[in-house]
Order: sequence, then structure tokens, then C-alpha cells
Amino acid sequence: MKAKILIVDDEANTLASLARAFRLAGHEASVCDNATRALELAQAEAFDLIISDVVMPRRDGLALLEDLKSIGVGTPVVMMSGQAHIEMAVRATRLGAFDFLEKPLSTDKLLVTLDNVLRLSRLETENSELRVRAGKHQIVWACESMRRLMAQVERVAASESRVCIYGETGTGKELVARTLHEKSGRSGAPFVTLNCAAVPAELIESELFGHEKGAFTGATQRHMGKFEQAHRGTLFLDEIGDMPQAMQAKLLRVLEEQEVERVGSSKPTKVDVRVLVATHRDLDELVKMGEFRRDLYHRVVVFPLRLPPLRERKEDLDLLVDYFVQQISAQNGWKAMPFAREAILELERYSWPGNLRELRNVVERLLLLAVNSVKKEDVAMALPTLESAATAHAASDSGPLAVRVQAFERATVLAELERNHRNVSNTARALGLERSHLYKKCQQLGIDPRHFDSKDSVV
Repeated sequence: MKAKILIVDDEANTLASLARAFRLAGHEASVCDNATRALELAQAEAFDLIISDVVMPRRDGLALLEDLKSIGVGTPVVMMSGQAHIEMAVRATRLGAFDFLEKPLSTDKLLVTLDNVLRLSRLETENSELRVRAGKHQIVWACESMRRLMAQVERVAASESRVCIYGETGTGKELVARTLHEKSGRSGAPFVTLNCAAVPAELIESELFGHEKGAFTGATQRHMGKFEQAHRGTLFLDEIGDMPQAMQAKLLRVLEEQEVERVGSSKPTKVDVRVLVATHRDLDELVKMGEFRRDLYHRVVVFPLRLPPLRERKEDLDLLVDYFVQQISAQNGWKAMPFAREAILELERYSWPGNLRELRNVVERLLLLAVNSVKKEDVAMALPTLESAATAHAASDSGPLAVRVQAFERATVLAELERNHRNVSNTARALGLERSHLYKKCQQLGIDPRHFDSKDSVV
């Protein structure tokens, strides 16, 4: 594995000999003769290893190590010195040094140290990936529409093409994005996510690009943005259709130039990131309405993938229920409980506006409600919306026009609240209403405030 190494020393001969040794071994080496410049390089580029002398004029290697840790640079650091003593080595270790070497340095020892660093990094990455795979990040499917989708995923995963994943809320867009990452050549690097709809407009630039200390009120320390965190890996931007237009222009520039500028800084930082995006909205329609930049659309929608909603893949319901039963039971230490066939058929009658996320919540609710096995009547208790939805539909088909309209509006608002997990802001946005208008509309329609998410109450 080719490594990228930064060597810091005030002696030109040491820099030249170490750089030559690493390059002969097939690695890439950058050199620097002072701690201040080394700190700038470590912020601007991603290194696999930093090797620094301890004793240097003006600012020594231990101060550099402290600075690197304080700003969140996680690159392993090996310290070296020709004036080594126990106290110095102990302090370096306490500050987070990976190793401490005594000059004159042995080339063999250096390469062994590098191999250890790379091996540890690889183990940490593999451990992280195993935790992901062993947890909730698995796609379960059997139906024809998902078979076609997964064939497309296999085809595009190995490329560097940007993918736009379309799908309703809760259909598993992030699962598909993770699968694209895991099957790509970037699988050993980070997979970083950002939900564009969940971050306030005034903070999204800092979240994406990072900021310098003091860049704005509350910026008490340097922050590395999502692009830098995802360097050499994949950045997944969920709900990109909700990204503010001012940020769309800045994102376009980053995609074109492959470099970011932290808020409060004028120095660009190079990044190597594959960007995947997702949305439940129609980006073509948003472009026509002038709410989404056409040039950005053509940058991010290179290869579209469309996830079917759960109501269109009912033949997968049995498999999905079994998967969620096993997962939830293992997490809680429960004995896996079987579902009666009549219970599965009852679940298939439901329209699942919240898709897979809603199904998982219902399965967990059923495992708590049922005794020994899940029966049809348990499902009726867990899904009271089946009866209320039928009642609303019947009411909208009879009576005066005003009554029918009100019944239809009520059913529509309730369905949208369910689809957005009772989040008022997202529901109002989906319905094209102000939050305050939605709240008044709910009062008019007799919708209980308990339908609202307490984390997003209306004021």
C-alpha cells in the first residue's frame, strides 16, 4: 500500500535522506523544516503518517503534536530526536505520539514503523466496516423491482460516477448509498453523511466546508467539514433538494474544482471525494420552478437510481418482517417471536407511508404487544391508522362538498405527518405551507397536537 508521509526536521540532510528512503520503498514523501509550516500542510492535505523531530528552533515537535491534536488532525505522529531521554518519550506518548524513535534512524526501523501504522489504520477501518455490516445496514429484497435496482447498484458502484438516489422518506436511500460505497474502490475510506434538510441554512456551509476558530460567534475552535472528513472516501448528501440556493452555487464550485475553503479562511484545501446525493423530491420539477440550479442538477444527477416505496414491493414484506424481528430481538436480548400468516396479510393491507422506517417501528411495537406469537388482532392494535384511514376515505366519498373537502384535507395532512414522522417543518414544506399555517389548518381539521414531534413543536 502506497503511503503519503510528511517529514518535519530543521536539518536538510535528515529531510533528504528520509525522503529518499521512503520514495525508494514506493511511498510519497513531503518535507518541511519548521513546525508552523508543518501545521499548515497537515491542515491542507491528508497524510498517512507524520514524522517530526522534537528539537527544532522557535517551535518544537512536541508543540506541533499538541497543535495537531487540538485541531482534530488524527494522522498518526512518530517523534524522533538525537537528544532523547525518558521524560521526553513519556511526554510525547501522553500527547498521543504513535512511536518515539532515537536518532540516528535505521531505514529498516522506519519502514517497520510505517507498516505498523498502516496495519493499525487498516484494522480500524475494517473494524468500522464490520460494525456497519453487522448492524442495521443491510438491504433485504426479493421482488423484481429491487432485483433490477440492485443490478444497477452493482454496475455503477465500481465507477466514480455521481449517483442521485430518488425515493420517498424511509425507503432506504442511505442504505443504497452505503452499499455503493462498500462496493467501490473507496470502501476502505470514510463514508460521511449530511442531511441537507436537517441543518439550518446558516450552518450548512460550516457543516460542509468547516470553519476556522473565531470565524463566527460560537466558533471556539477549528472545525473540519464533511468534505474534508470524507477525503478519499464518499460523501452522501441526503435531501439535496432542500439545500438553500446560495449553498447550491458553492457546492457546484467545490464539485468542479475539488477544493474547499473553510468559513473564515481564504486558503483552499484539496479534497478527493465521491459525492452521492438523494432526495424524495422531483429535482426536474424543482429546476423548472427555479428552486434548484440546472448546472448543479447536471453535476449530481449523472446516474439516477429510483427506490420503490414499500407499498410497491409487498412481496418483500415477509422477508423484511423476519429481518427486523431478528435484528430487534438480538439488540434487546429477546427470543425471536413468529408472525402468524394472517398477521402478515394484515400488514400487507396497509399503505406504509413511512416505508421501511415505519415498518421497523411497527415490528418493534408488535414484539412488545404480542404474547408468544404475533396475531392478526395484534396488528390491528399496532396500526390504528388502518381504521382511521378507512373512515376518512369513506367520509370523503359522501356528504356535502365542504364535508368531503375537509375529510380529504384531514386524511392528506395526517398521511403527510406520518410520512415525515410528525415533523412539522418537513410536513409544512412538503405541503407548500408555512409552519404556522399548517398548525392552524390542523386545529381547523381537528388533528390532535400529539401528532406533532415534540422536538419540532410549533410556536
